[in-house]
Amino acid sequence: MNHSVIRTPDERFAALPGFPFKPHYVDDLAGYESLRIHYVDEGGTSKPTFLCLHGEPTWSYLYRKMIPALARAGRVVAPDYLGFGRSDKPIDDELYTFDFHRKMLLRFVERLDLRHIVLLCQDWGGLLGLTLPPAMPDRFHGLLIMNTALATGDTQLGDGFLAWRSWAAAHPDMDVAKLMGRTVPHLSAEECAAYAAPFPNQQSKAGARRFPQLVPDHPDAEGAALSRAARDWWRNEWNGTTFMAIGMRDPVIVPQAMYGMQRIIRNCPPPLELAEAGHFVPEWSEAFIEPALAVFAGTLGHITH
Repeated sequence: MNHSVIRTPDERFAALPGFPFKPHYVDDLAGYESLRIHYVDEGGTSKPTFLCLHGEPTWSYLYRKMIPALARAGRVVAPDYLGFGRSDKPIDDELYTFDFHRKMLLRFVERLDLRHIVLLCQDWGGLLGLTLPPAMPDRFHGLLIMNTALATGDTQLGDGFLAWRSWAAAHPDMDVAKLMGRTVPHLSAEECAAYAAPFPNQQSKAGARRFPQLVPDHPDAEGAALSRAARDWWRNEWNGTTFMAIGMRDPVIVPQAMYGMQRIIRNCPPPLELAEAGHFVPEWSEAFIEPALAVFAGTLGHITH
């Protein structure tokens, strides 16, 4: 795959607050040759494997508060999508499609041969990640789902999302630090800057620009049929353990939408409502990480080391 690519300089990731994790890379995924993909890999090889998928415009830094607790319970793998984090960033906006990102994640799971997976997903981590278990069901045993959706193309997109999509289209050089600070008020200035570290210039933000435009808004949009099939799978075939945490102050994926997801996911228990949390739910994870781990420890105990 030959494309003009930006590789964010390593010095931009030096001494990020709360993120001491050693970088790991793969650059030989089938169909993505020469593109370097970064991931966090903590906690050794014990089972289960917590696969943490970020959203927009974040990266694996989103999970920094959860990784230590998860690593005590198993292995933690948190990749950065191409165009995000420490992964390479092709500069061609049109390269970024639903299938481009999803197939990368499939190849990534296969390349690392991840098994006994508990999927953690928020925002695009769910739009993409929730389509993975139907394609490789034997690898997934648990789901920790935070404000996200299935992009089925047959339901009306909410006003909050449409406003976000319009704003993103009008701001191709979006100020990621300012955006995160406005959305997560308790972040420090240094943490806001860490979210922006991957993006040294407007050219590096092609992936971030594209995500809002990729959400299917009609049944024939790319990813929509796949997501409808995934919806059927979660409703009828999912046999794993689920924990749902809802940020009740999210204007983009509102609580009503998350309760809709609860009805879709087979045997999903009542969600934990986080009254103060907004869209980026992992930033409030101290309120739910231990209860979630207790649920998974109790139901995944048959998985031996």
